[in-house]
Amino acid sequence: MNKRPFRNSSHSLTQPLCAVAPLREETKTTHAKTQGRKESGSGFAALSQTLVFLLALLSFSQATANAQPRQGGNKSSLVFIKAGRLVDVRAGRVLENQGILIENDRIKAVGPFDSRASLVHPGARIIDLSKATVLPGLTDAHTHVLLQGDITAADYDQQLLKESIPYRTIRATVAARTALMNGFTALRDLETEGAMYADVDVKTAINRGVIQGPRMFVSTRAFSATGMYPLTGYSWELKMPEGVQIVDGADNIRRAVREQVKYGADWIKFYADRRYFMKDGALHSWVNFTDEEMKALVDESHRLGRRVAAHAMGREGIEASLRVGVDSIEHGYGLDEEMMDRMVAQGVYWCPTIYVGVWVAEGRAAAGAPIWLTMRDLEAKAFGAAVRKGVKIAYGTDAGGYSWEVNQAKEFAYMVRYGMTPMQAIQSATIVAADLLERPNDMGAIEVGKYADIIAVAGDPVRDITELERVRFVMKGGEVVRNDFGR
Repeated sequence: MNKRPFRNSSHSLTQPLCAVAPLREETKTTHAKTQGRKESGSGFAALSQTLVFLLALLSFSQATANAQPRQGGNKSSLVFIKAGRLVDVRAGRVLENQGILIENDRIKAVGPFDSRASLVHPGARIIDLSKATVLPGLTDAHTHVLLQGDITAADYDQQLLKESIPYRTIRATVAARTALMNGFTALRDLETEGAMYADVDVKTAINRGVIQGPRMFVSTRAFSATGMYPLTGYSWELKMPEGVQIVDGADNIRRAVREQVKYGADWIKFYADRRYFMKDGALHSWVNFTDEEMKALVDESHRLGRRVAAHAMGREGIEASLRVGVDSIEHGYGLDEEMMDRMVAQGVYWCPTIYVGVWVAEGRAAAGAPIWLTMRDLEAKAFGAAVRKGVKIAYGTDAGGYSWEVNQAKEFAYMVRYGMTPMQAIQSATIVAADLLERPNDMGAIEVGKYADIIAVAGDPVRDITELERVRFVMKGGEVVRNDFGR
């Protein structure tokens, strides 16, 4: 989001398992199409899956008994999780009494378990989550780890003017760890707000094990045009910091995209619009770039294998972004049904970032920008329509736009309040987000071959989505980083 209002306006098993085996007694959230199957057929299928699972465990146990140390002298790490309830996000159902077998950082098997699950090799570590609900690790597809909340222009300016990039980066490491402990095992971080390429450094430190944090997909500096992004309103005699990389002209934009990719950008982000106002019942905006400039940005990004995120709130900004072929619309408060249809046709994702709009609205209105109250209410209406139309909605919070002391899982409750089922909201932060990030084979579900990014809560988030604000177990890549159940 515009961070402030403008002042002037692997090894395989001998017998591989299916991704998630059917259980014998499905919960009430099981798809209606499974109802009506013959009891004998369901029982036979469940029994068959259980036998396959046990055979796989036996095979795995025998194979790992003689496992050779990995390079560097470390033996394979084996973990077996007993899950009382497991959210199968692919099928949209909850399974009971499931076992998850993990080797190193990947899931090796998933299926029903019973007392015979003790056949797992005795060297395996057992994690008992039999009284918990287990889910895939969550993804927040819109964050700013280098920002600490900015309701007003003064909040934003203070961070860029009075905090050094090293200091902000230190705070970013705390934000990244906070996100991980809250169950977010992956973040798409959509620009550093003047902190140059520090997000790449945070990502590198996480990947090298220097600090704890989620899997990071970073966009570095983001783009806007001259005079169209903070800091603004200061004397022309002063050279002020810029919250983004300022660039004008198609050729310069292509060069700048190459620069950001050179220094580690996984995504390219640009600010499509600014200055929001209501006219004829619709939210309008001023567009920051010409179509030629935006097309150059998108084309060059795609040529280099990078997807593009567009900050676009008003009708003009959203339409311009869709014309040039962006991959995701950020915020999108002014979306109407016509534009939603275009997004569906083009396969464009939407990151609504609902909670940040709620969080900043009152303060920005009090500071002289009441349009933020209107935008908050517009998005509440647009969200339900987008769900009904099948727009691909990825979970994104804009955390950093509000304080990292606020649990970013609060977004889930608003998504449900505005029209999603709890399961749809969970899917937005798992399989949908994994598709957005082009990592469907690695993330987004508890399935064979994917990273062992797993979280657990005490209650049932399919009945009460706010359970996700109380995550008690977090595993990232097979490593337990939080386990309150073991206390």
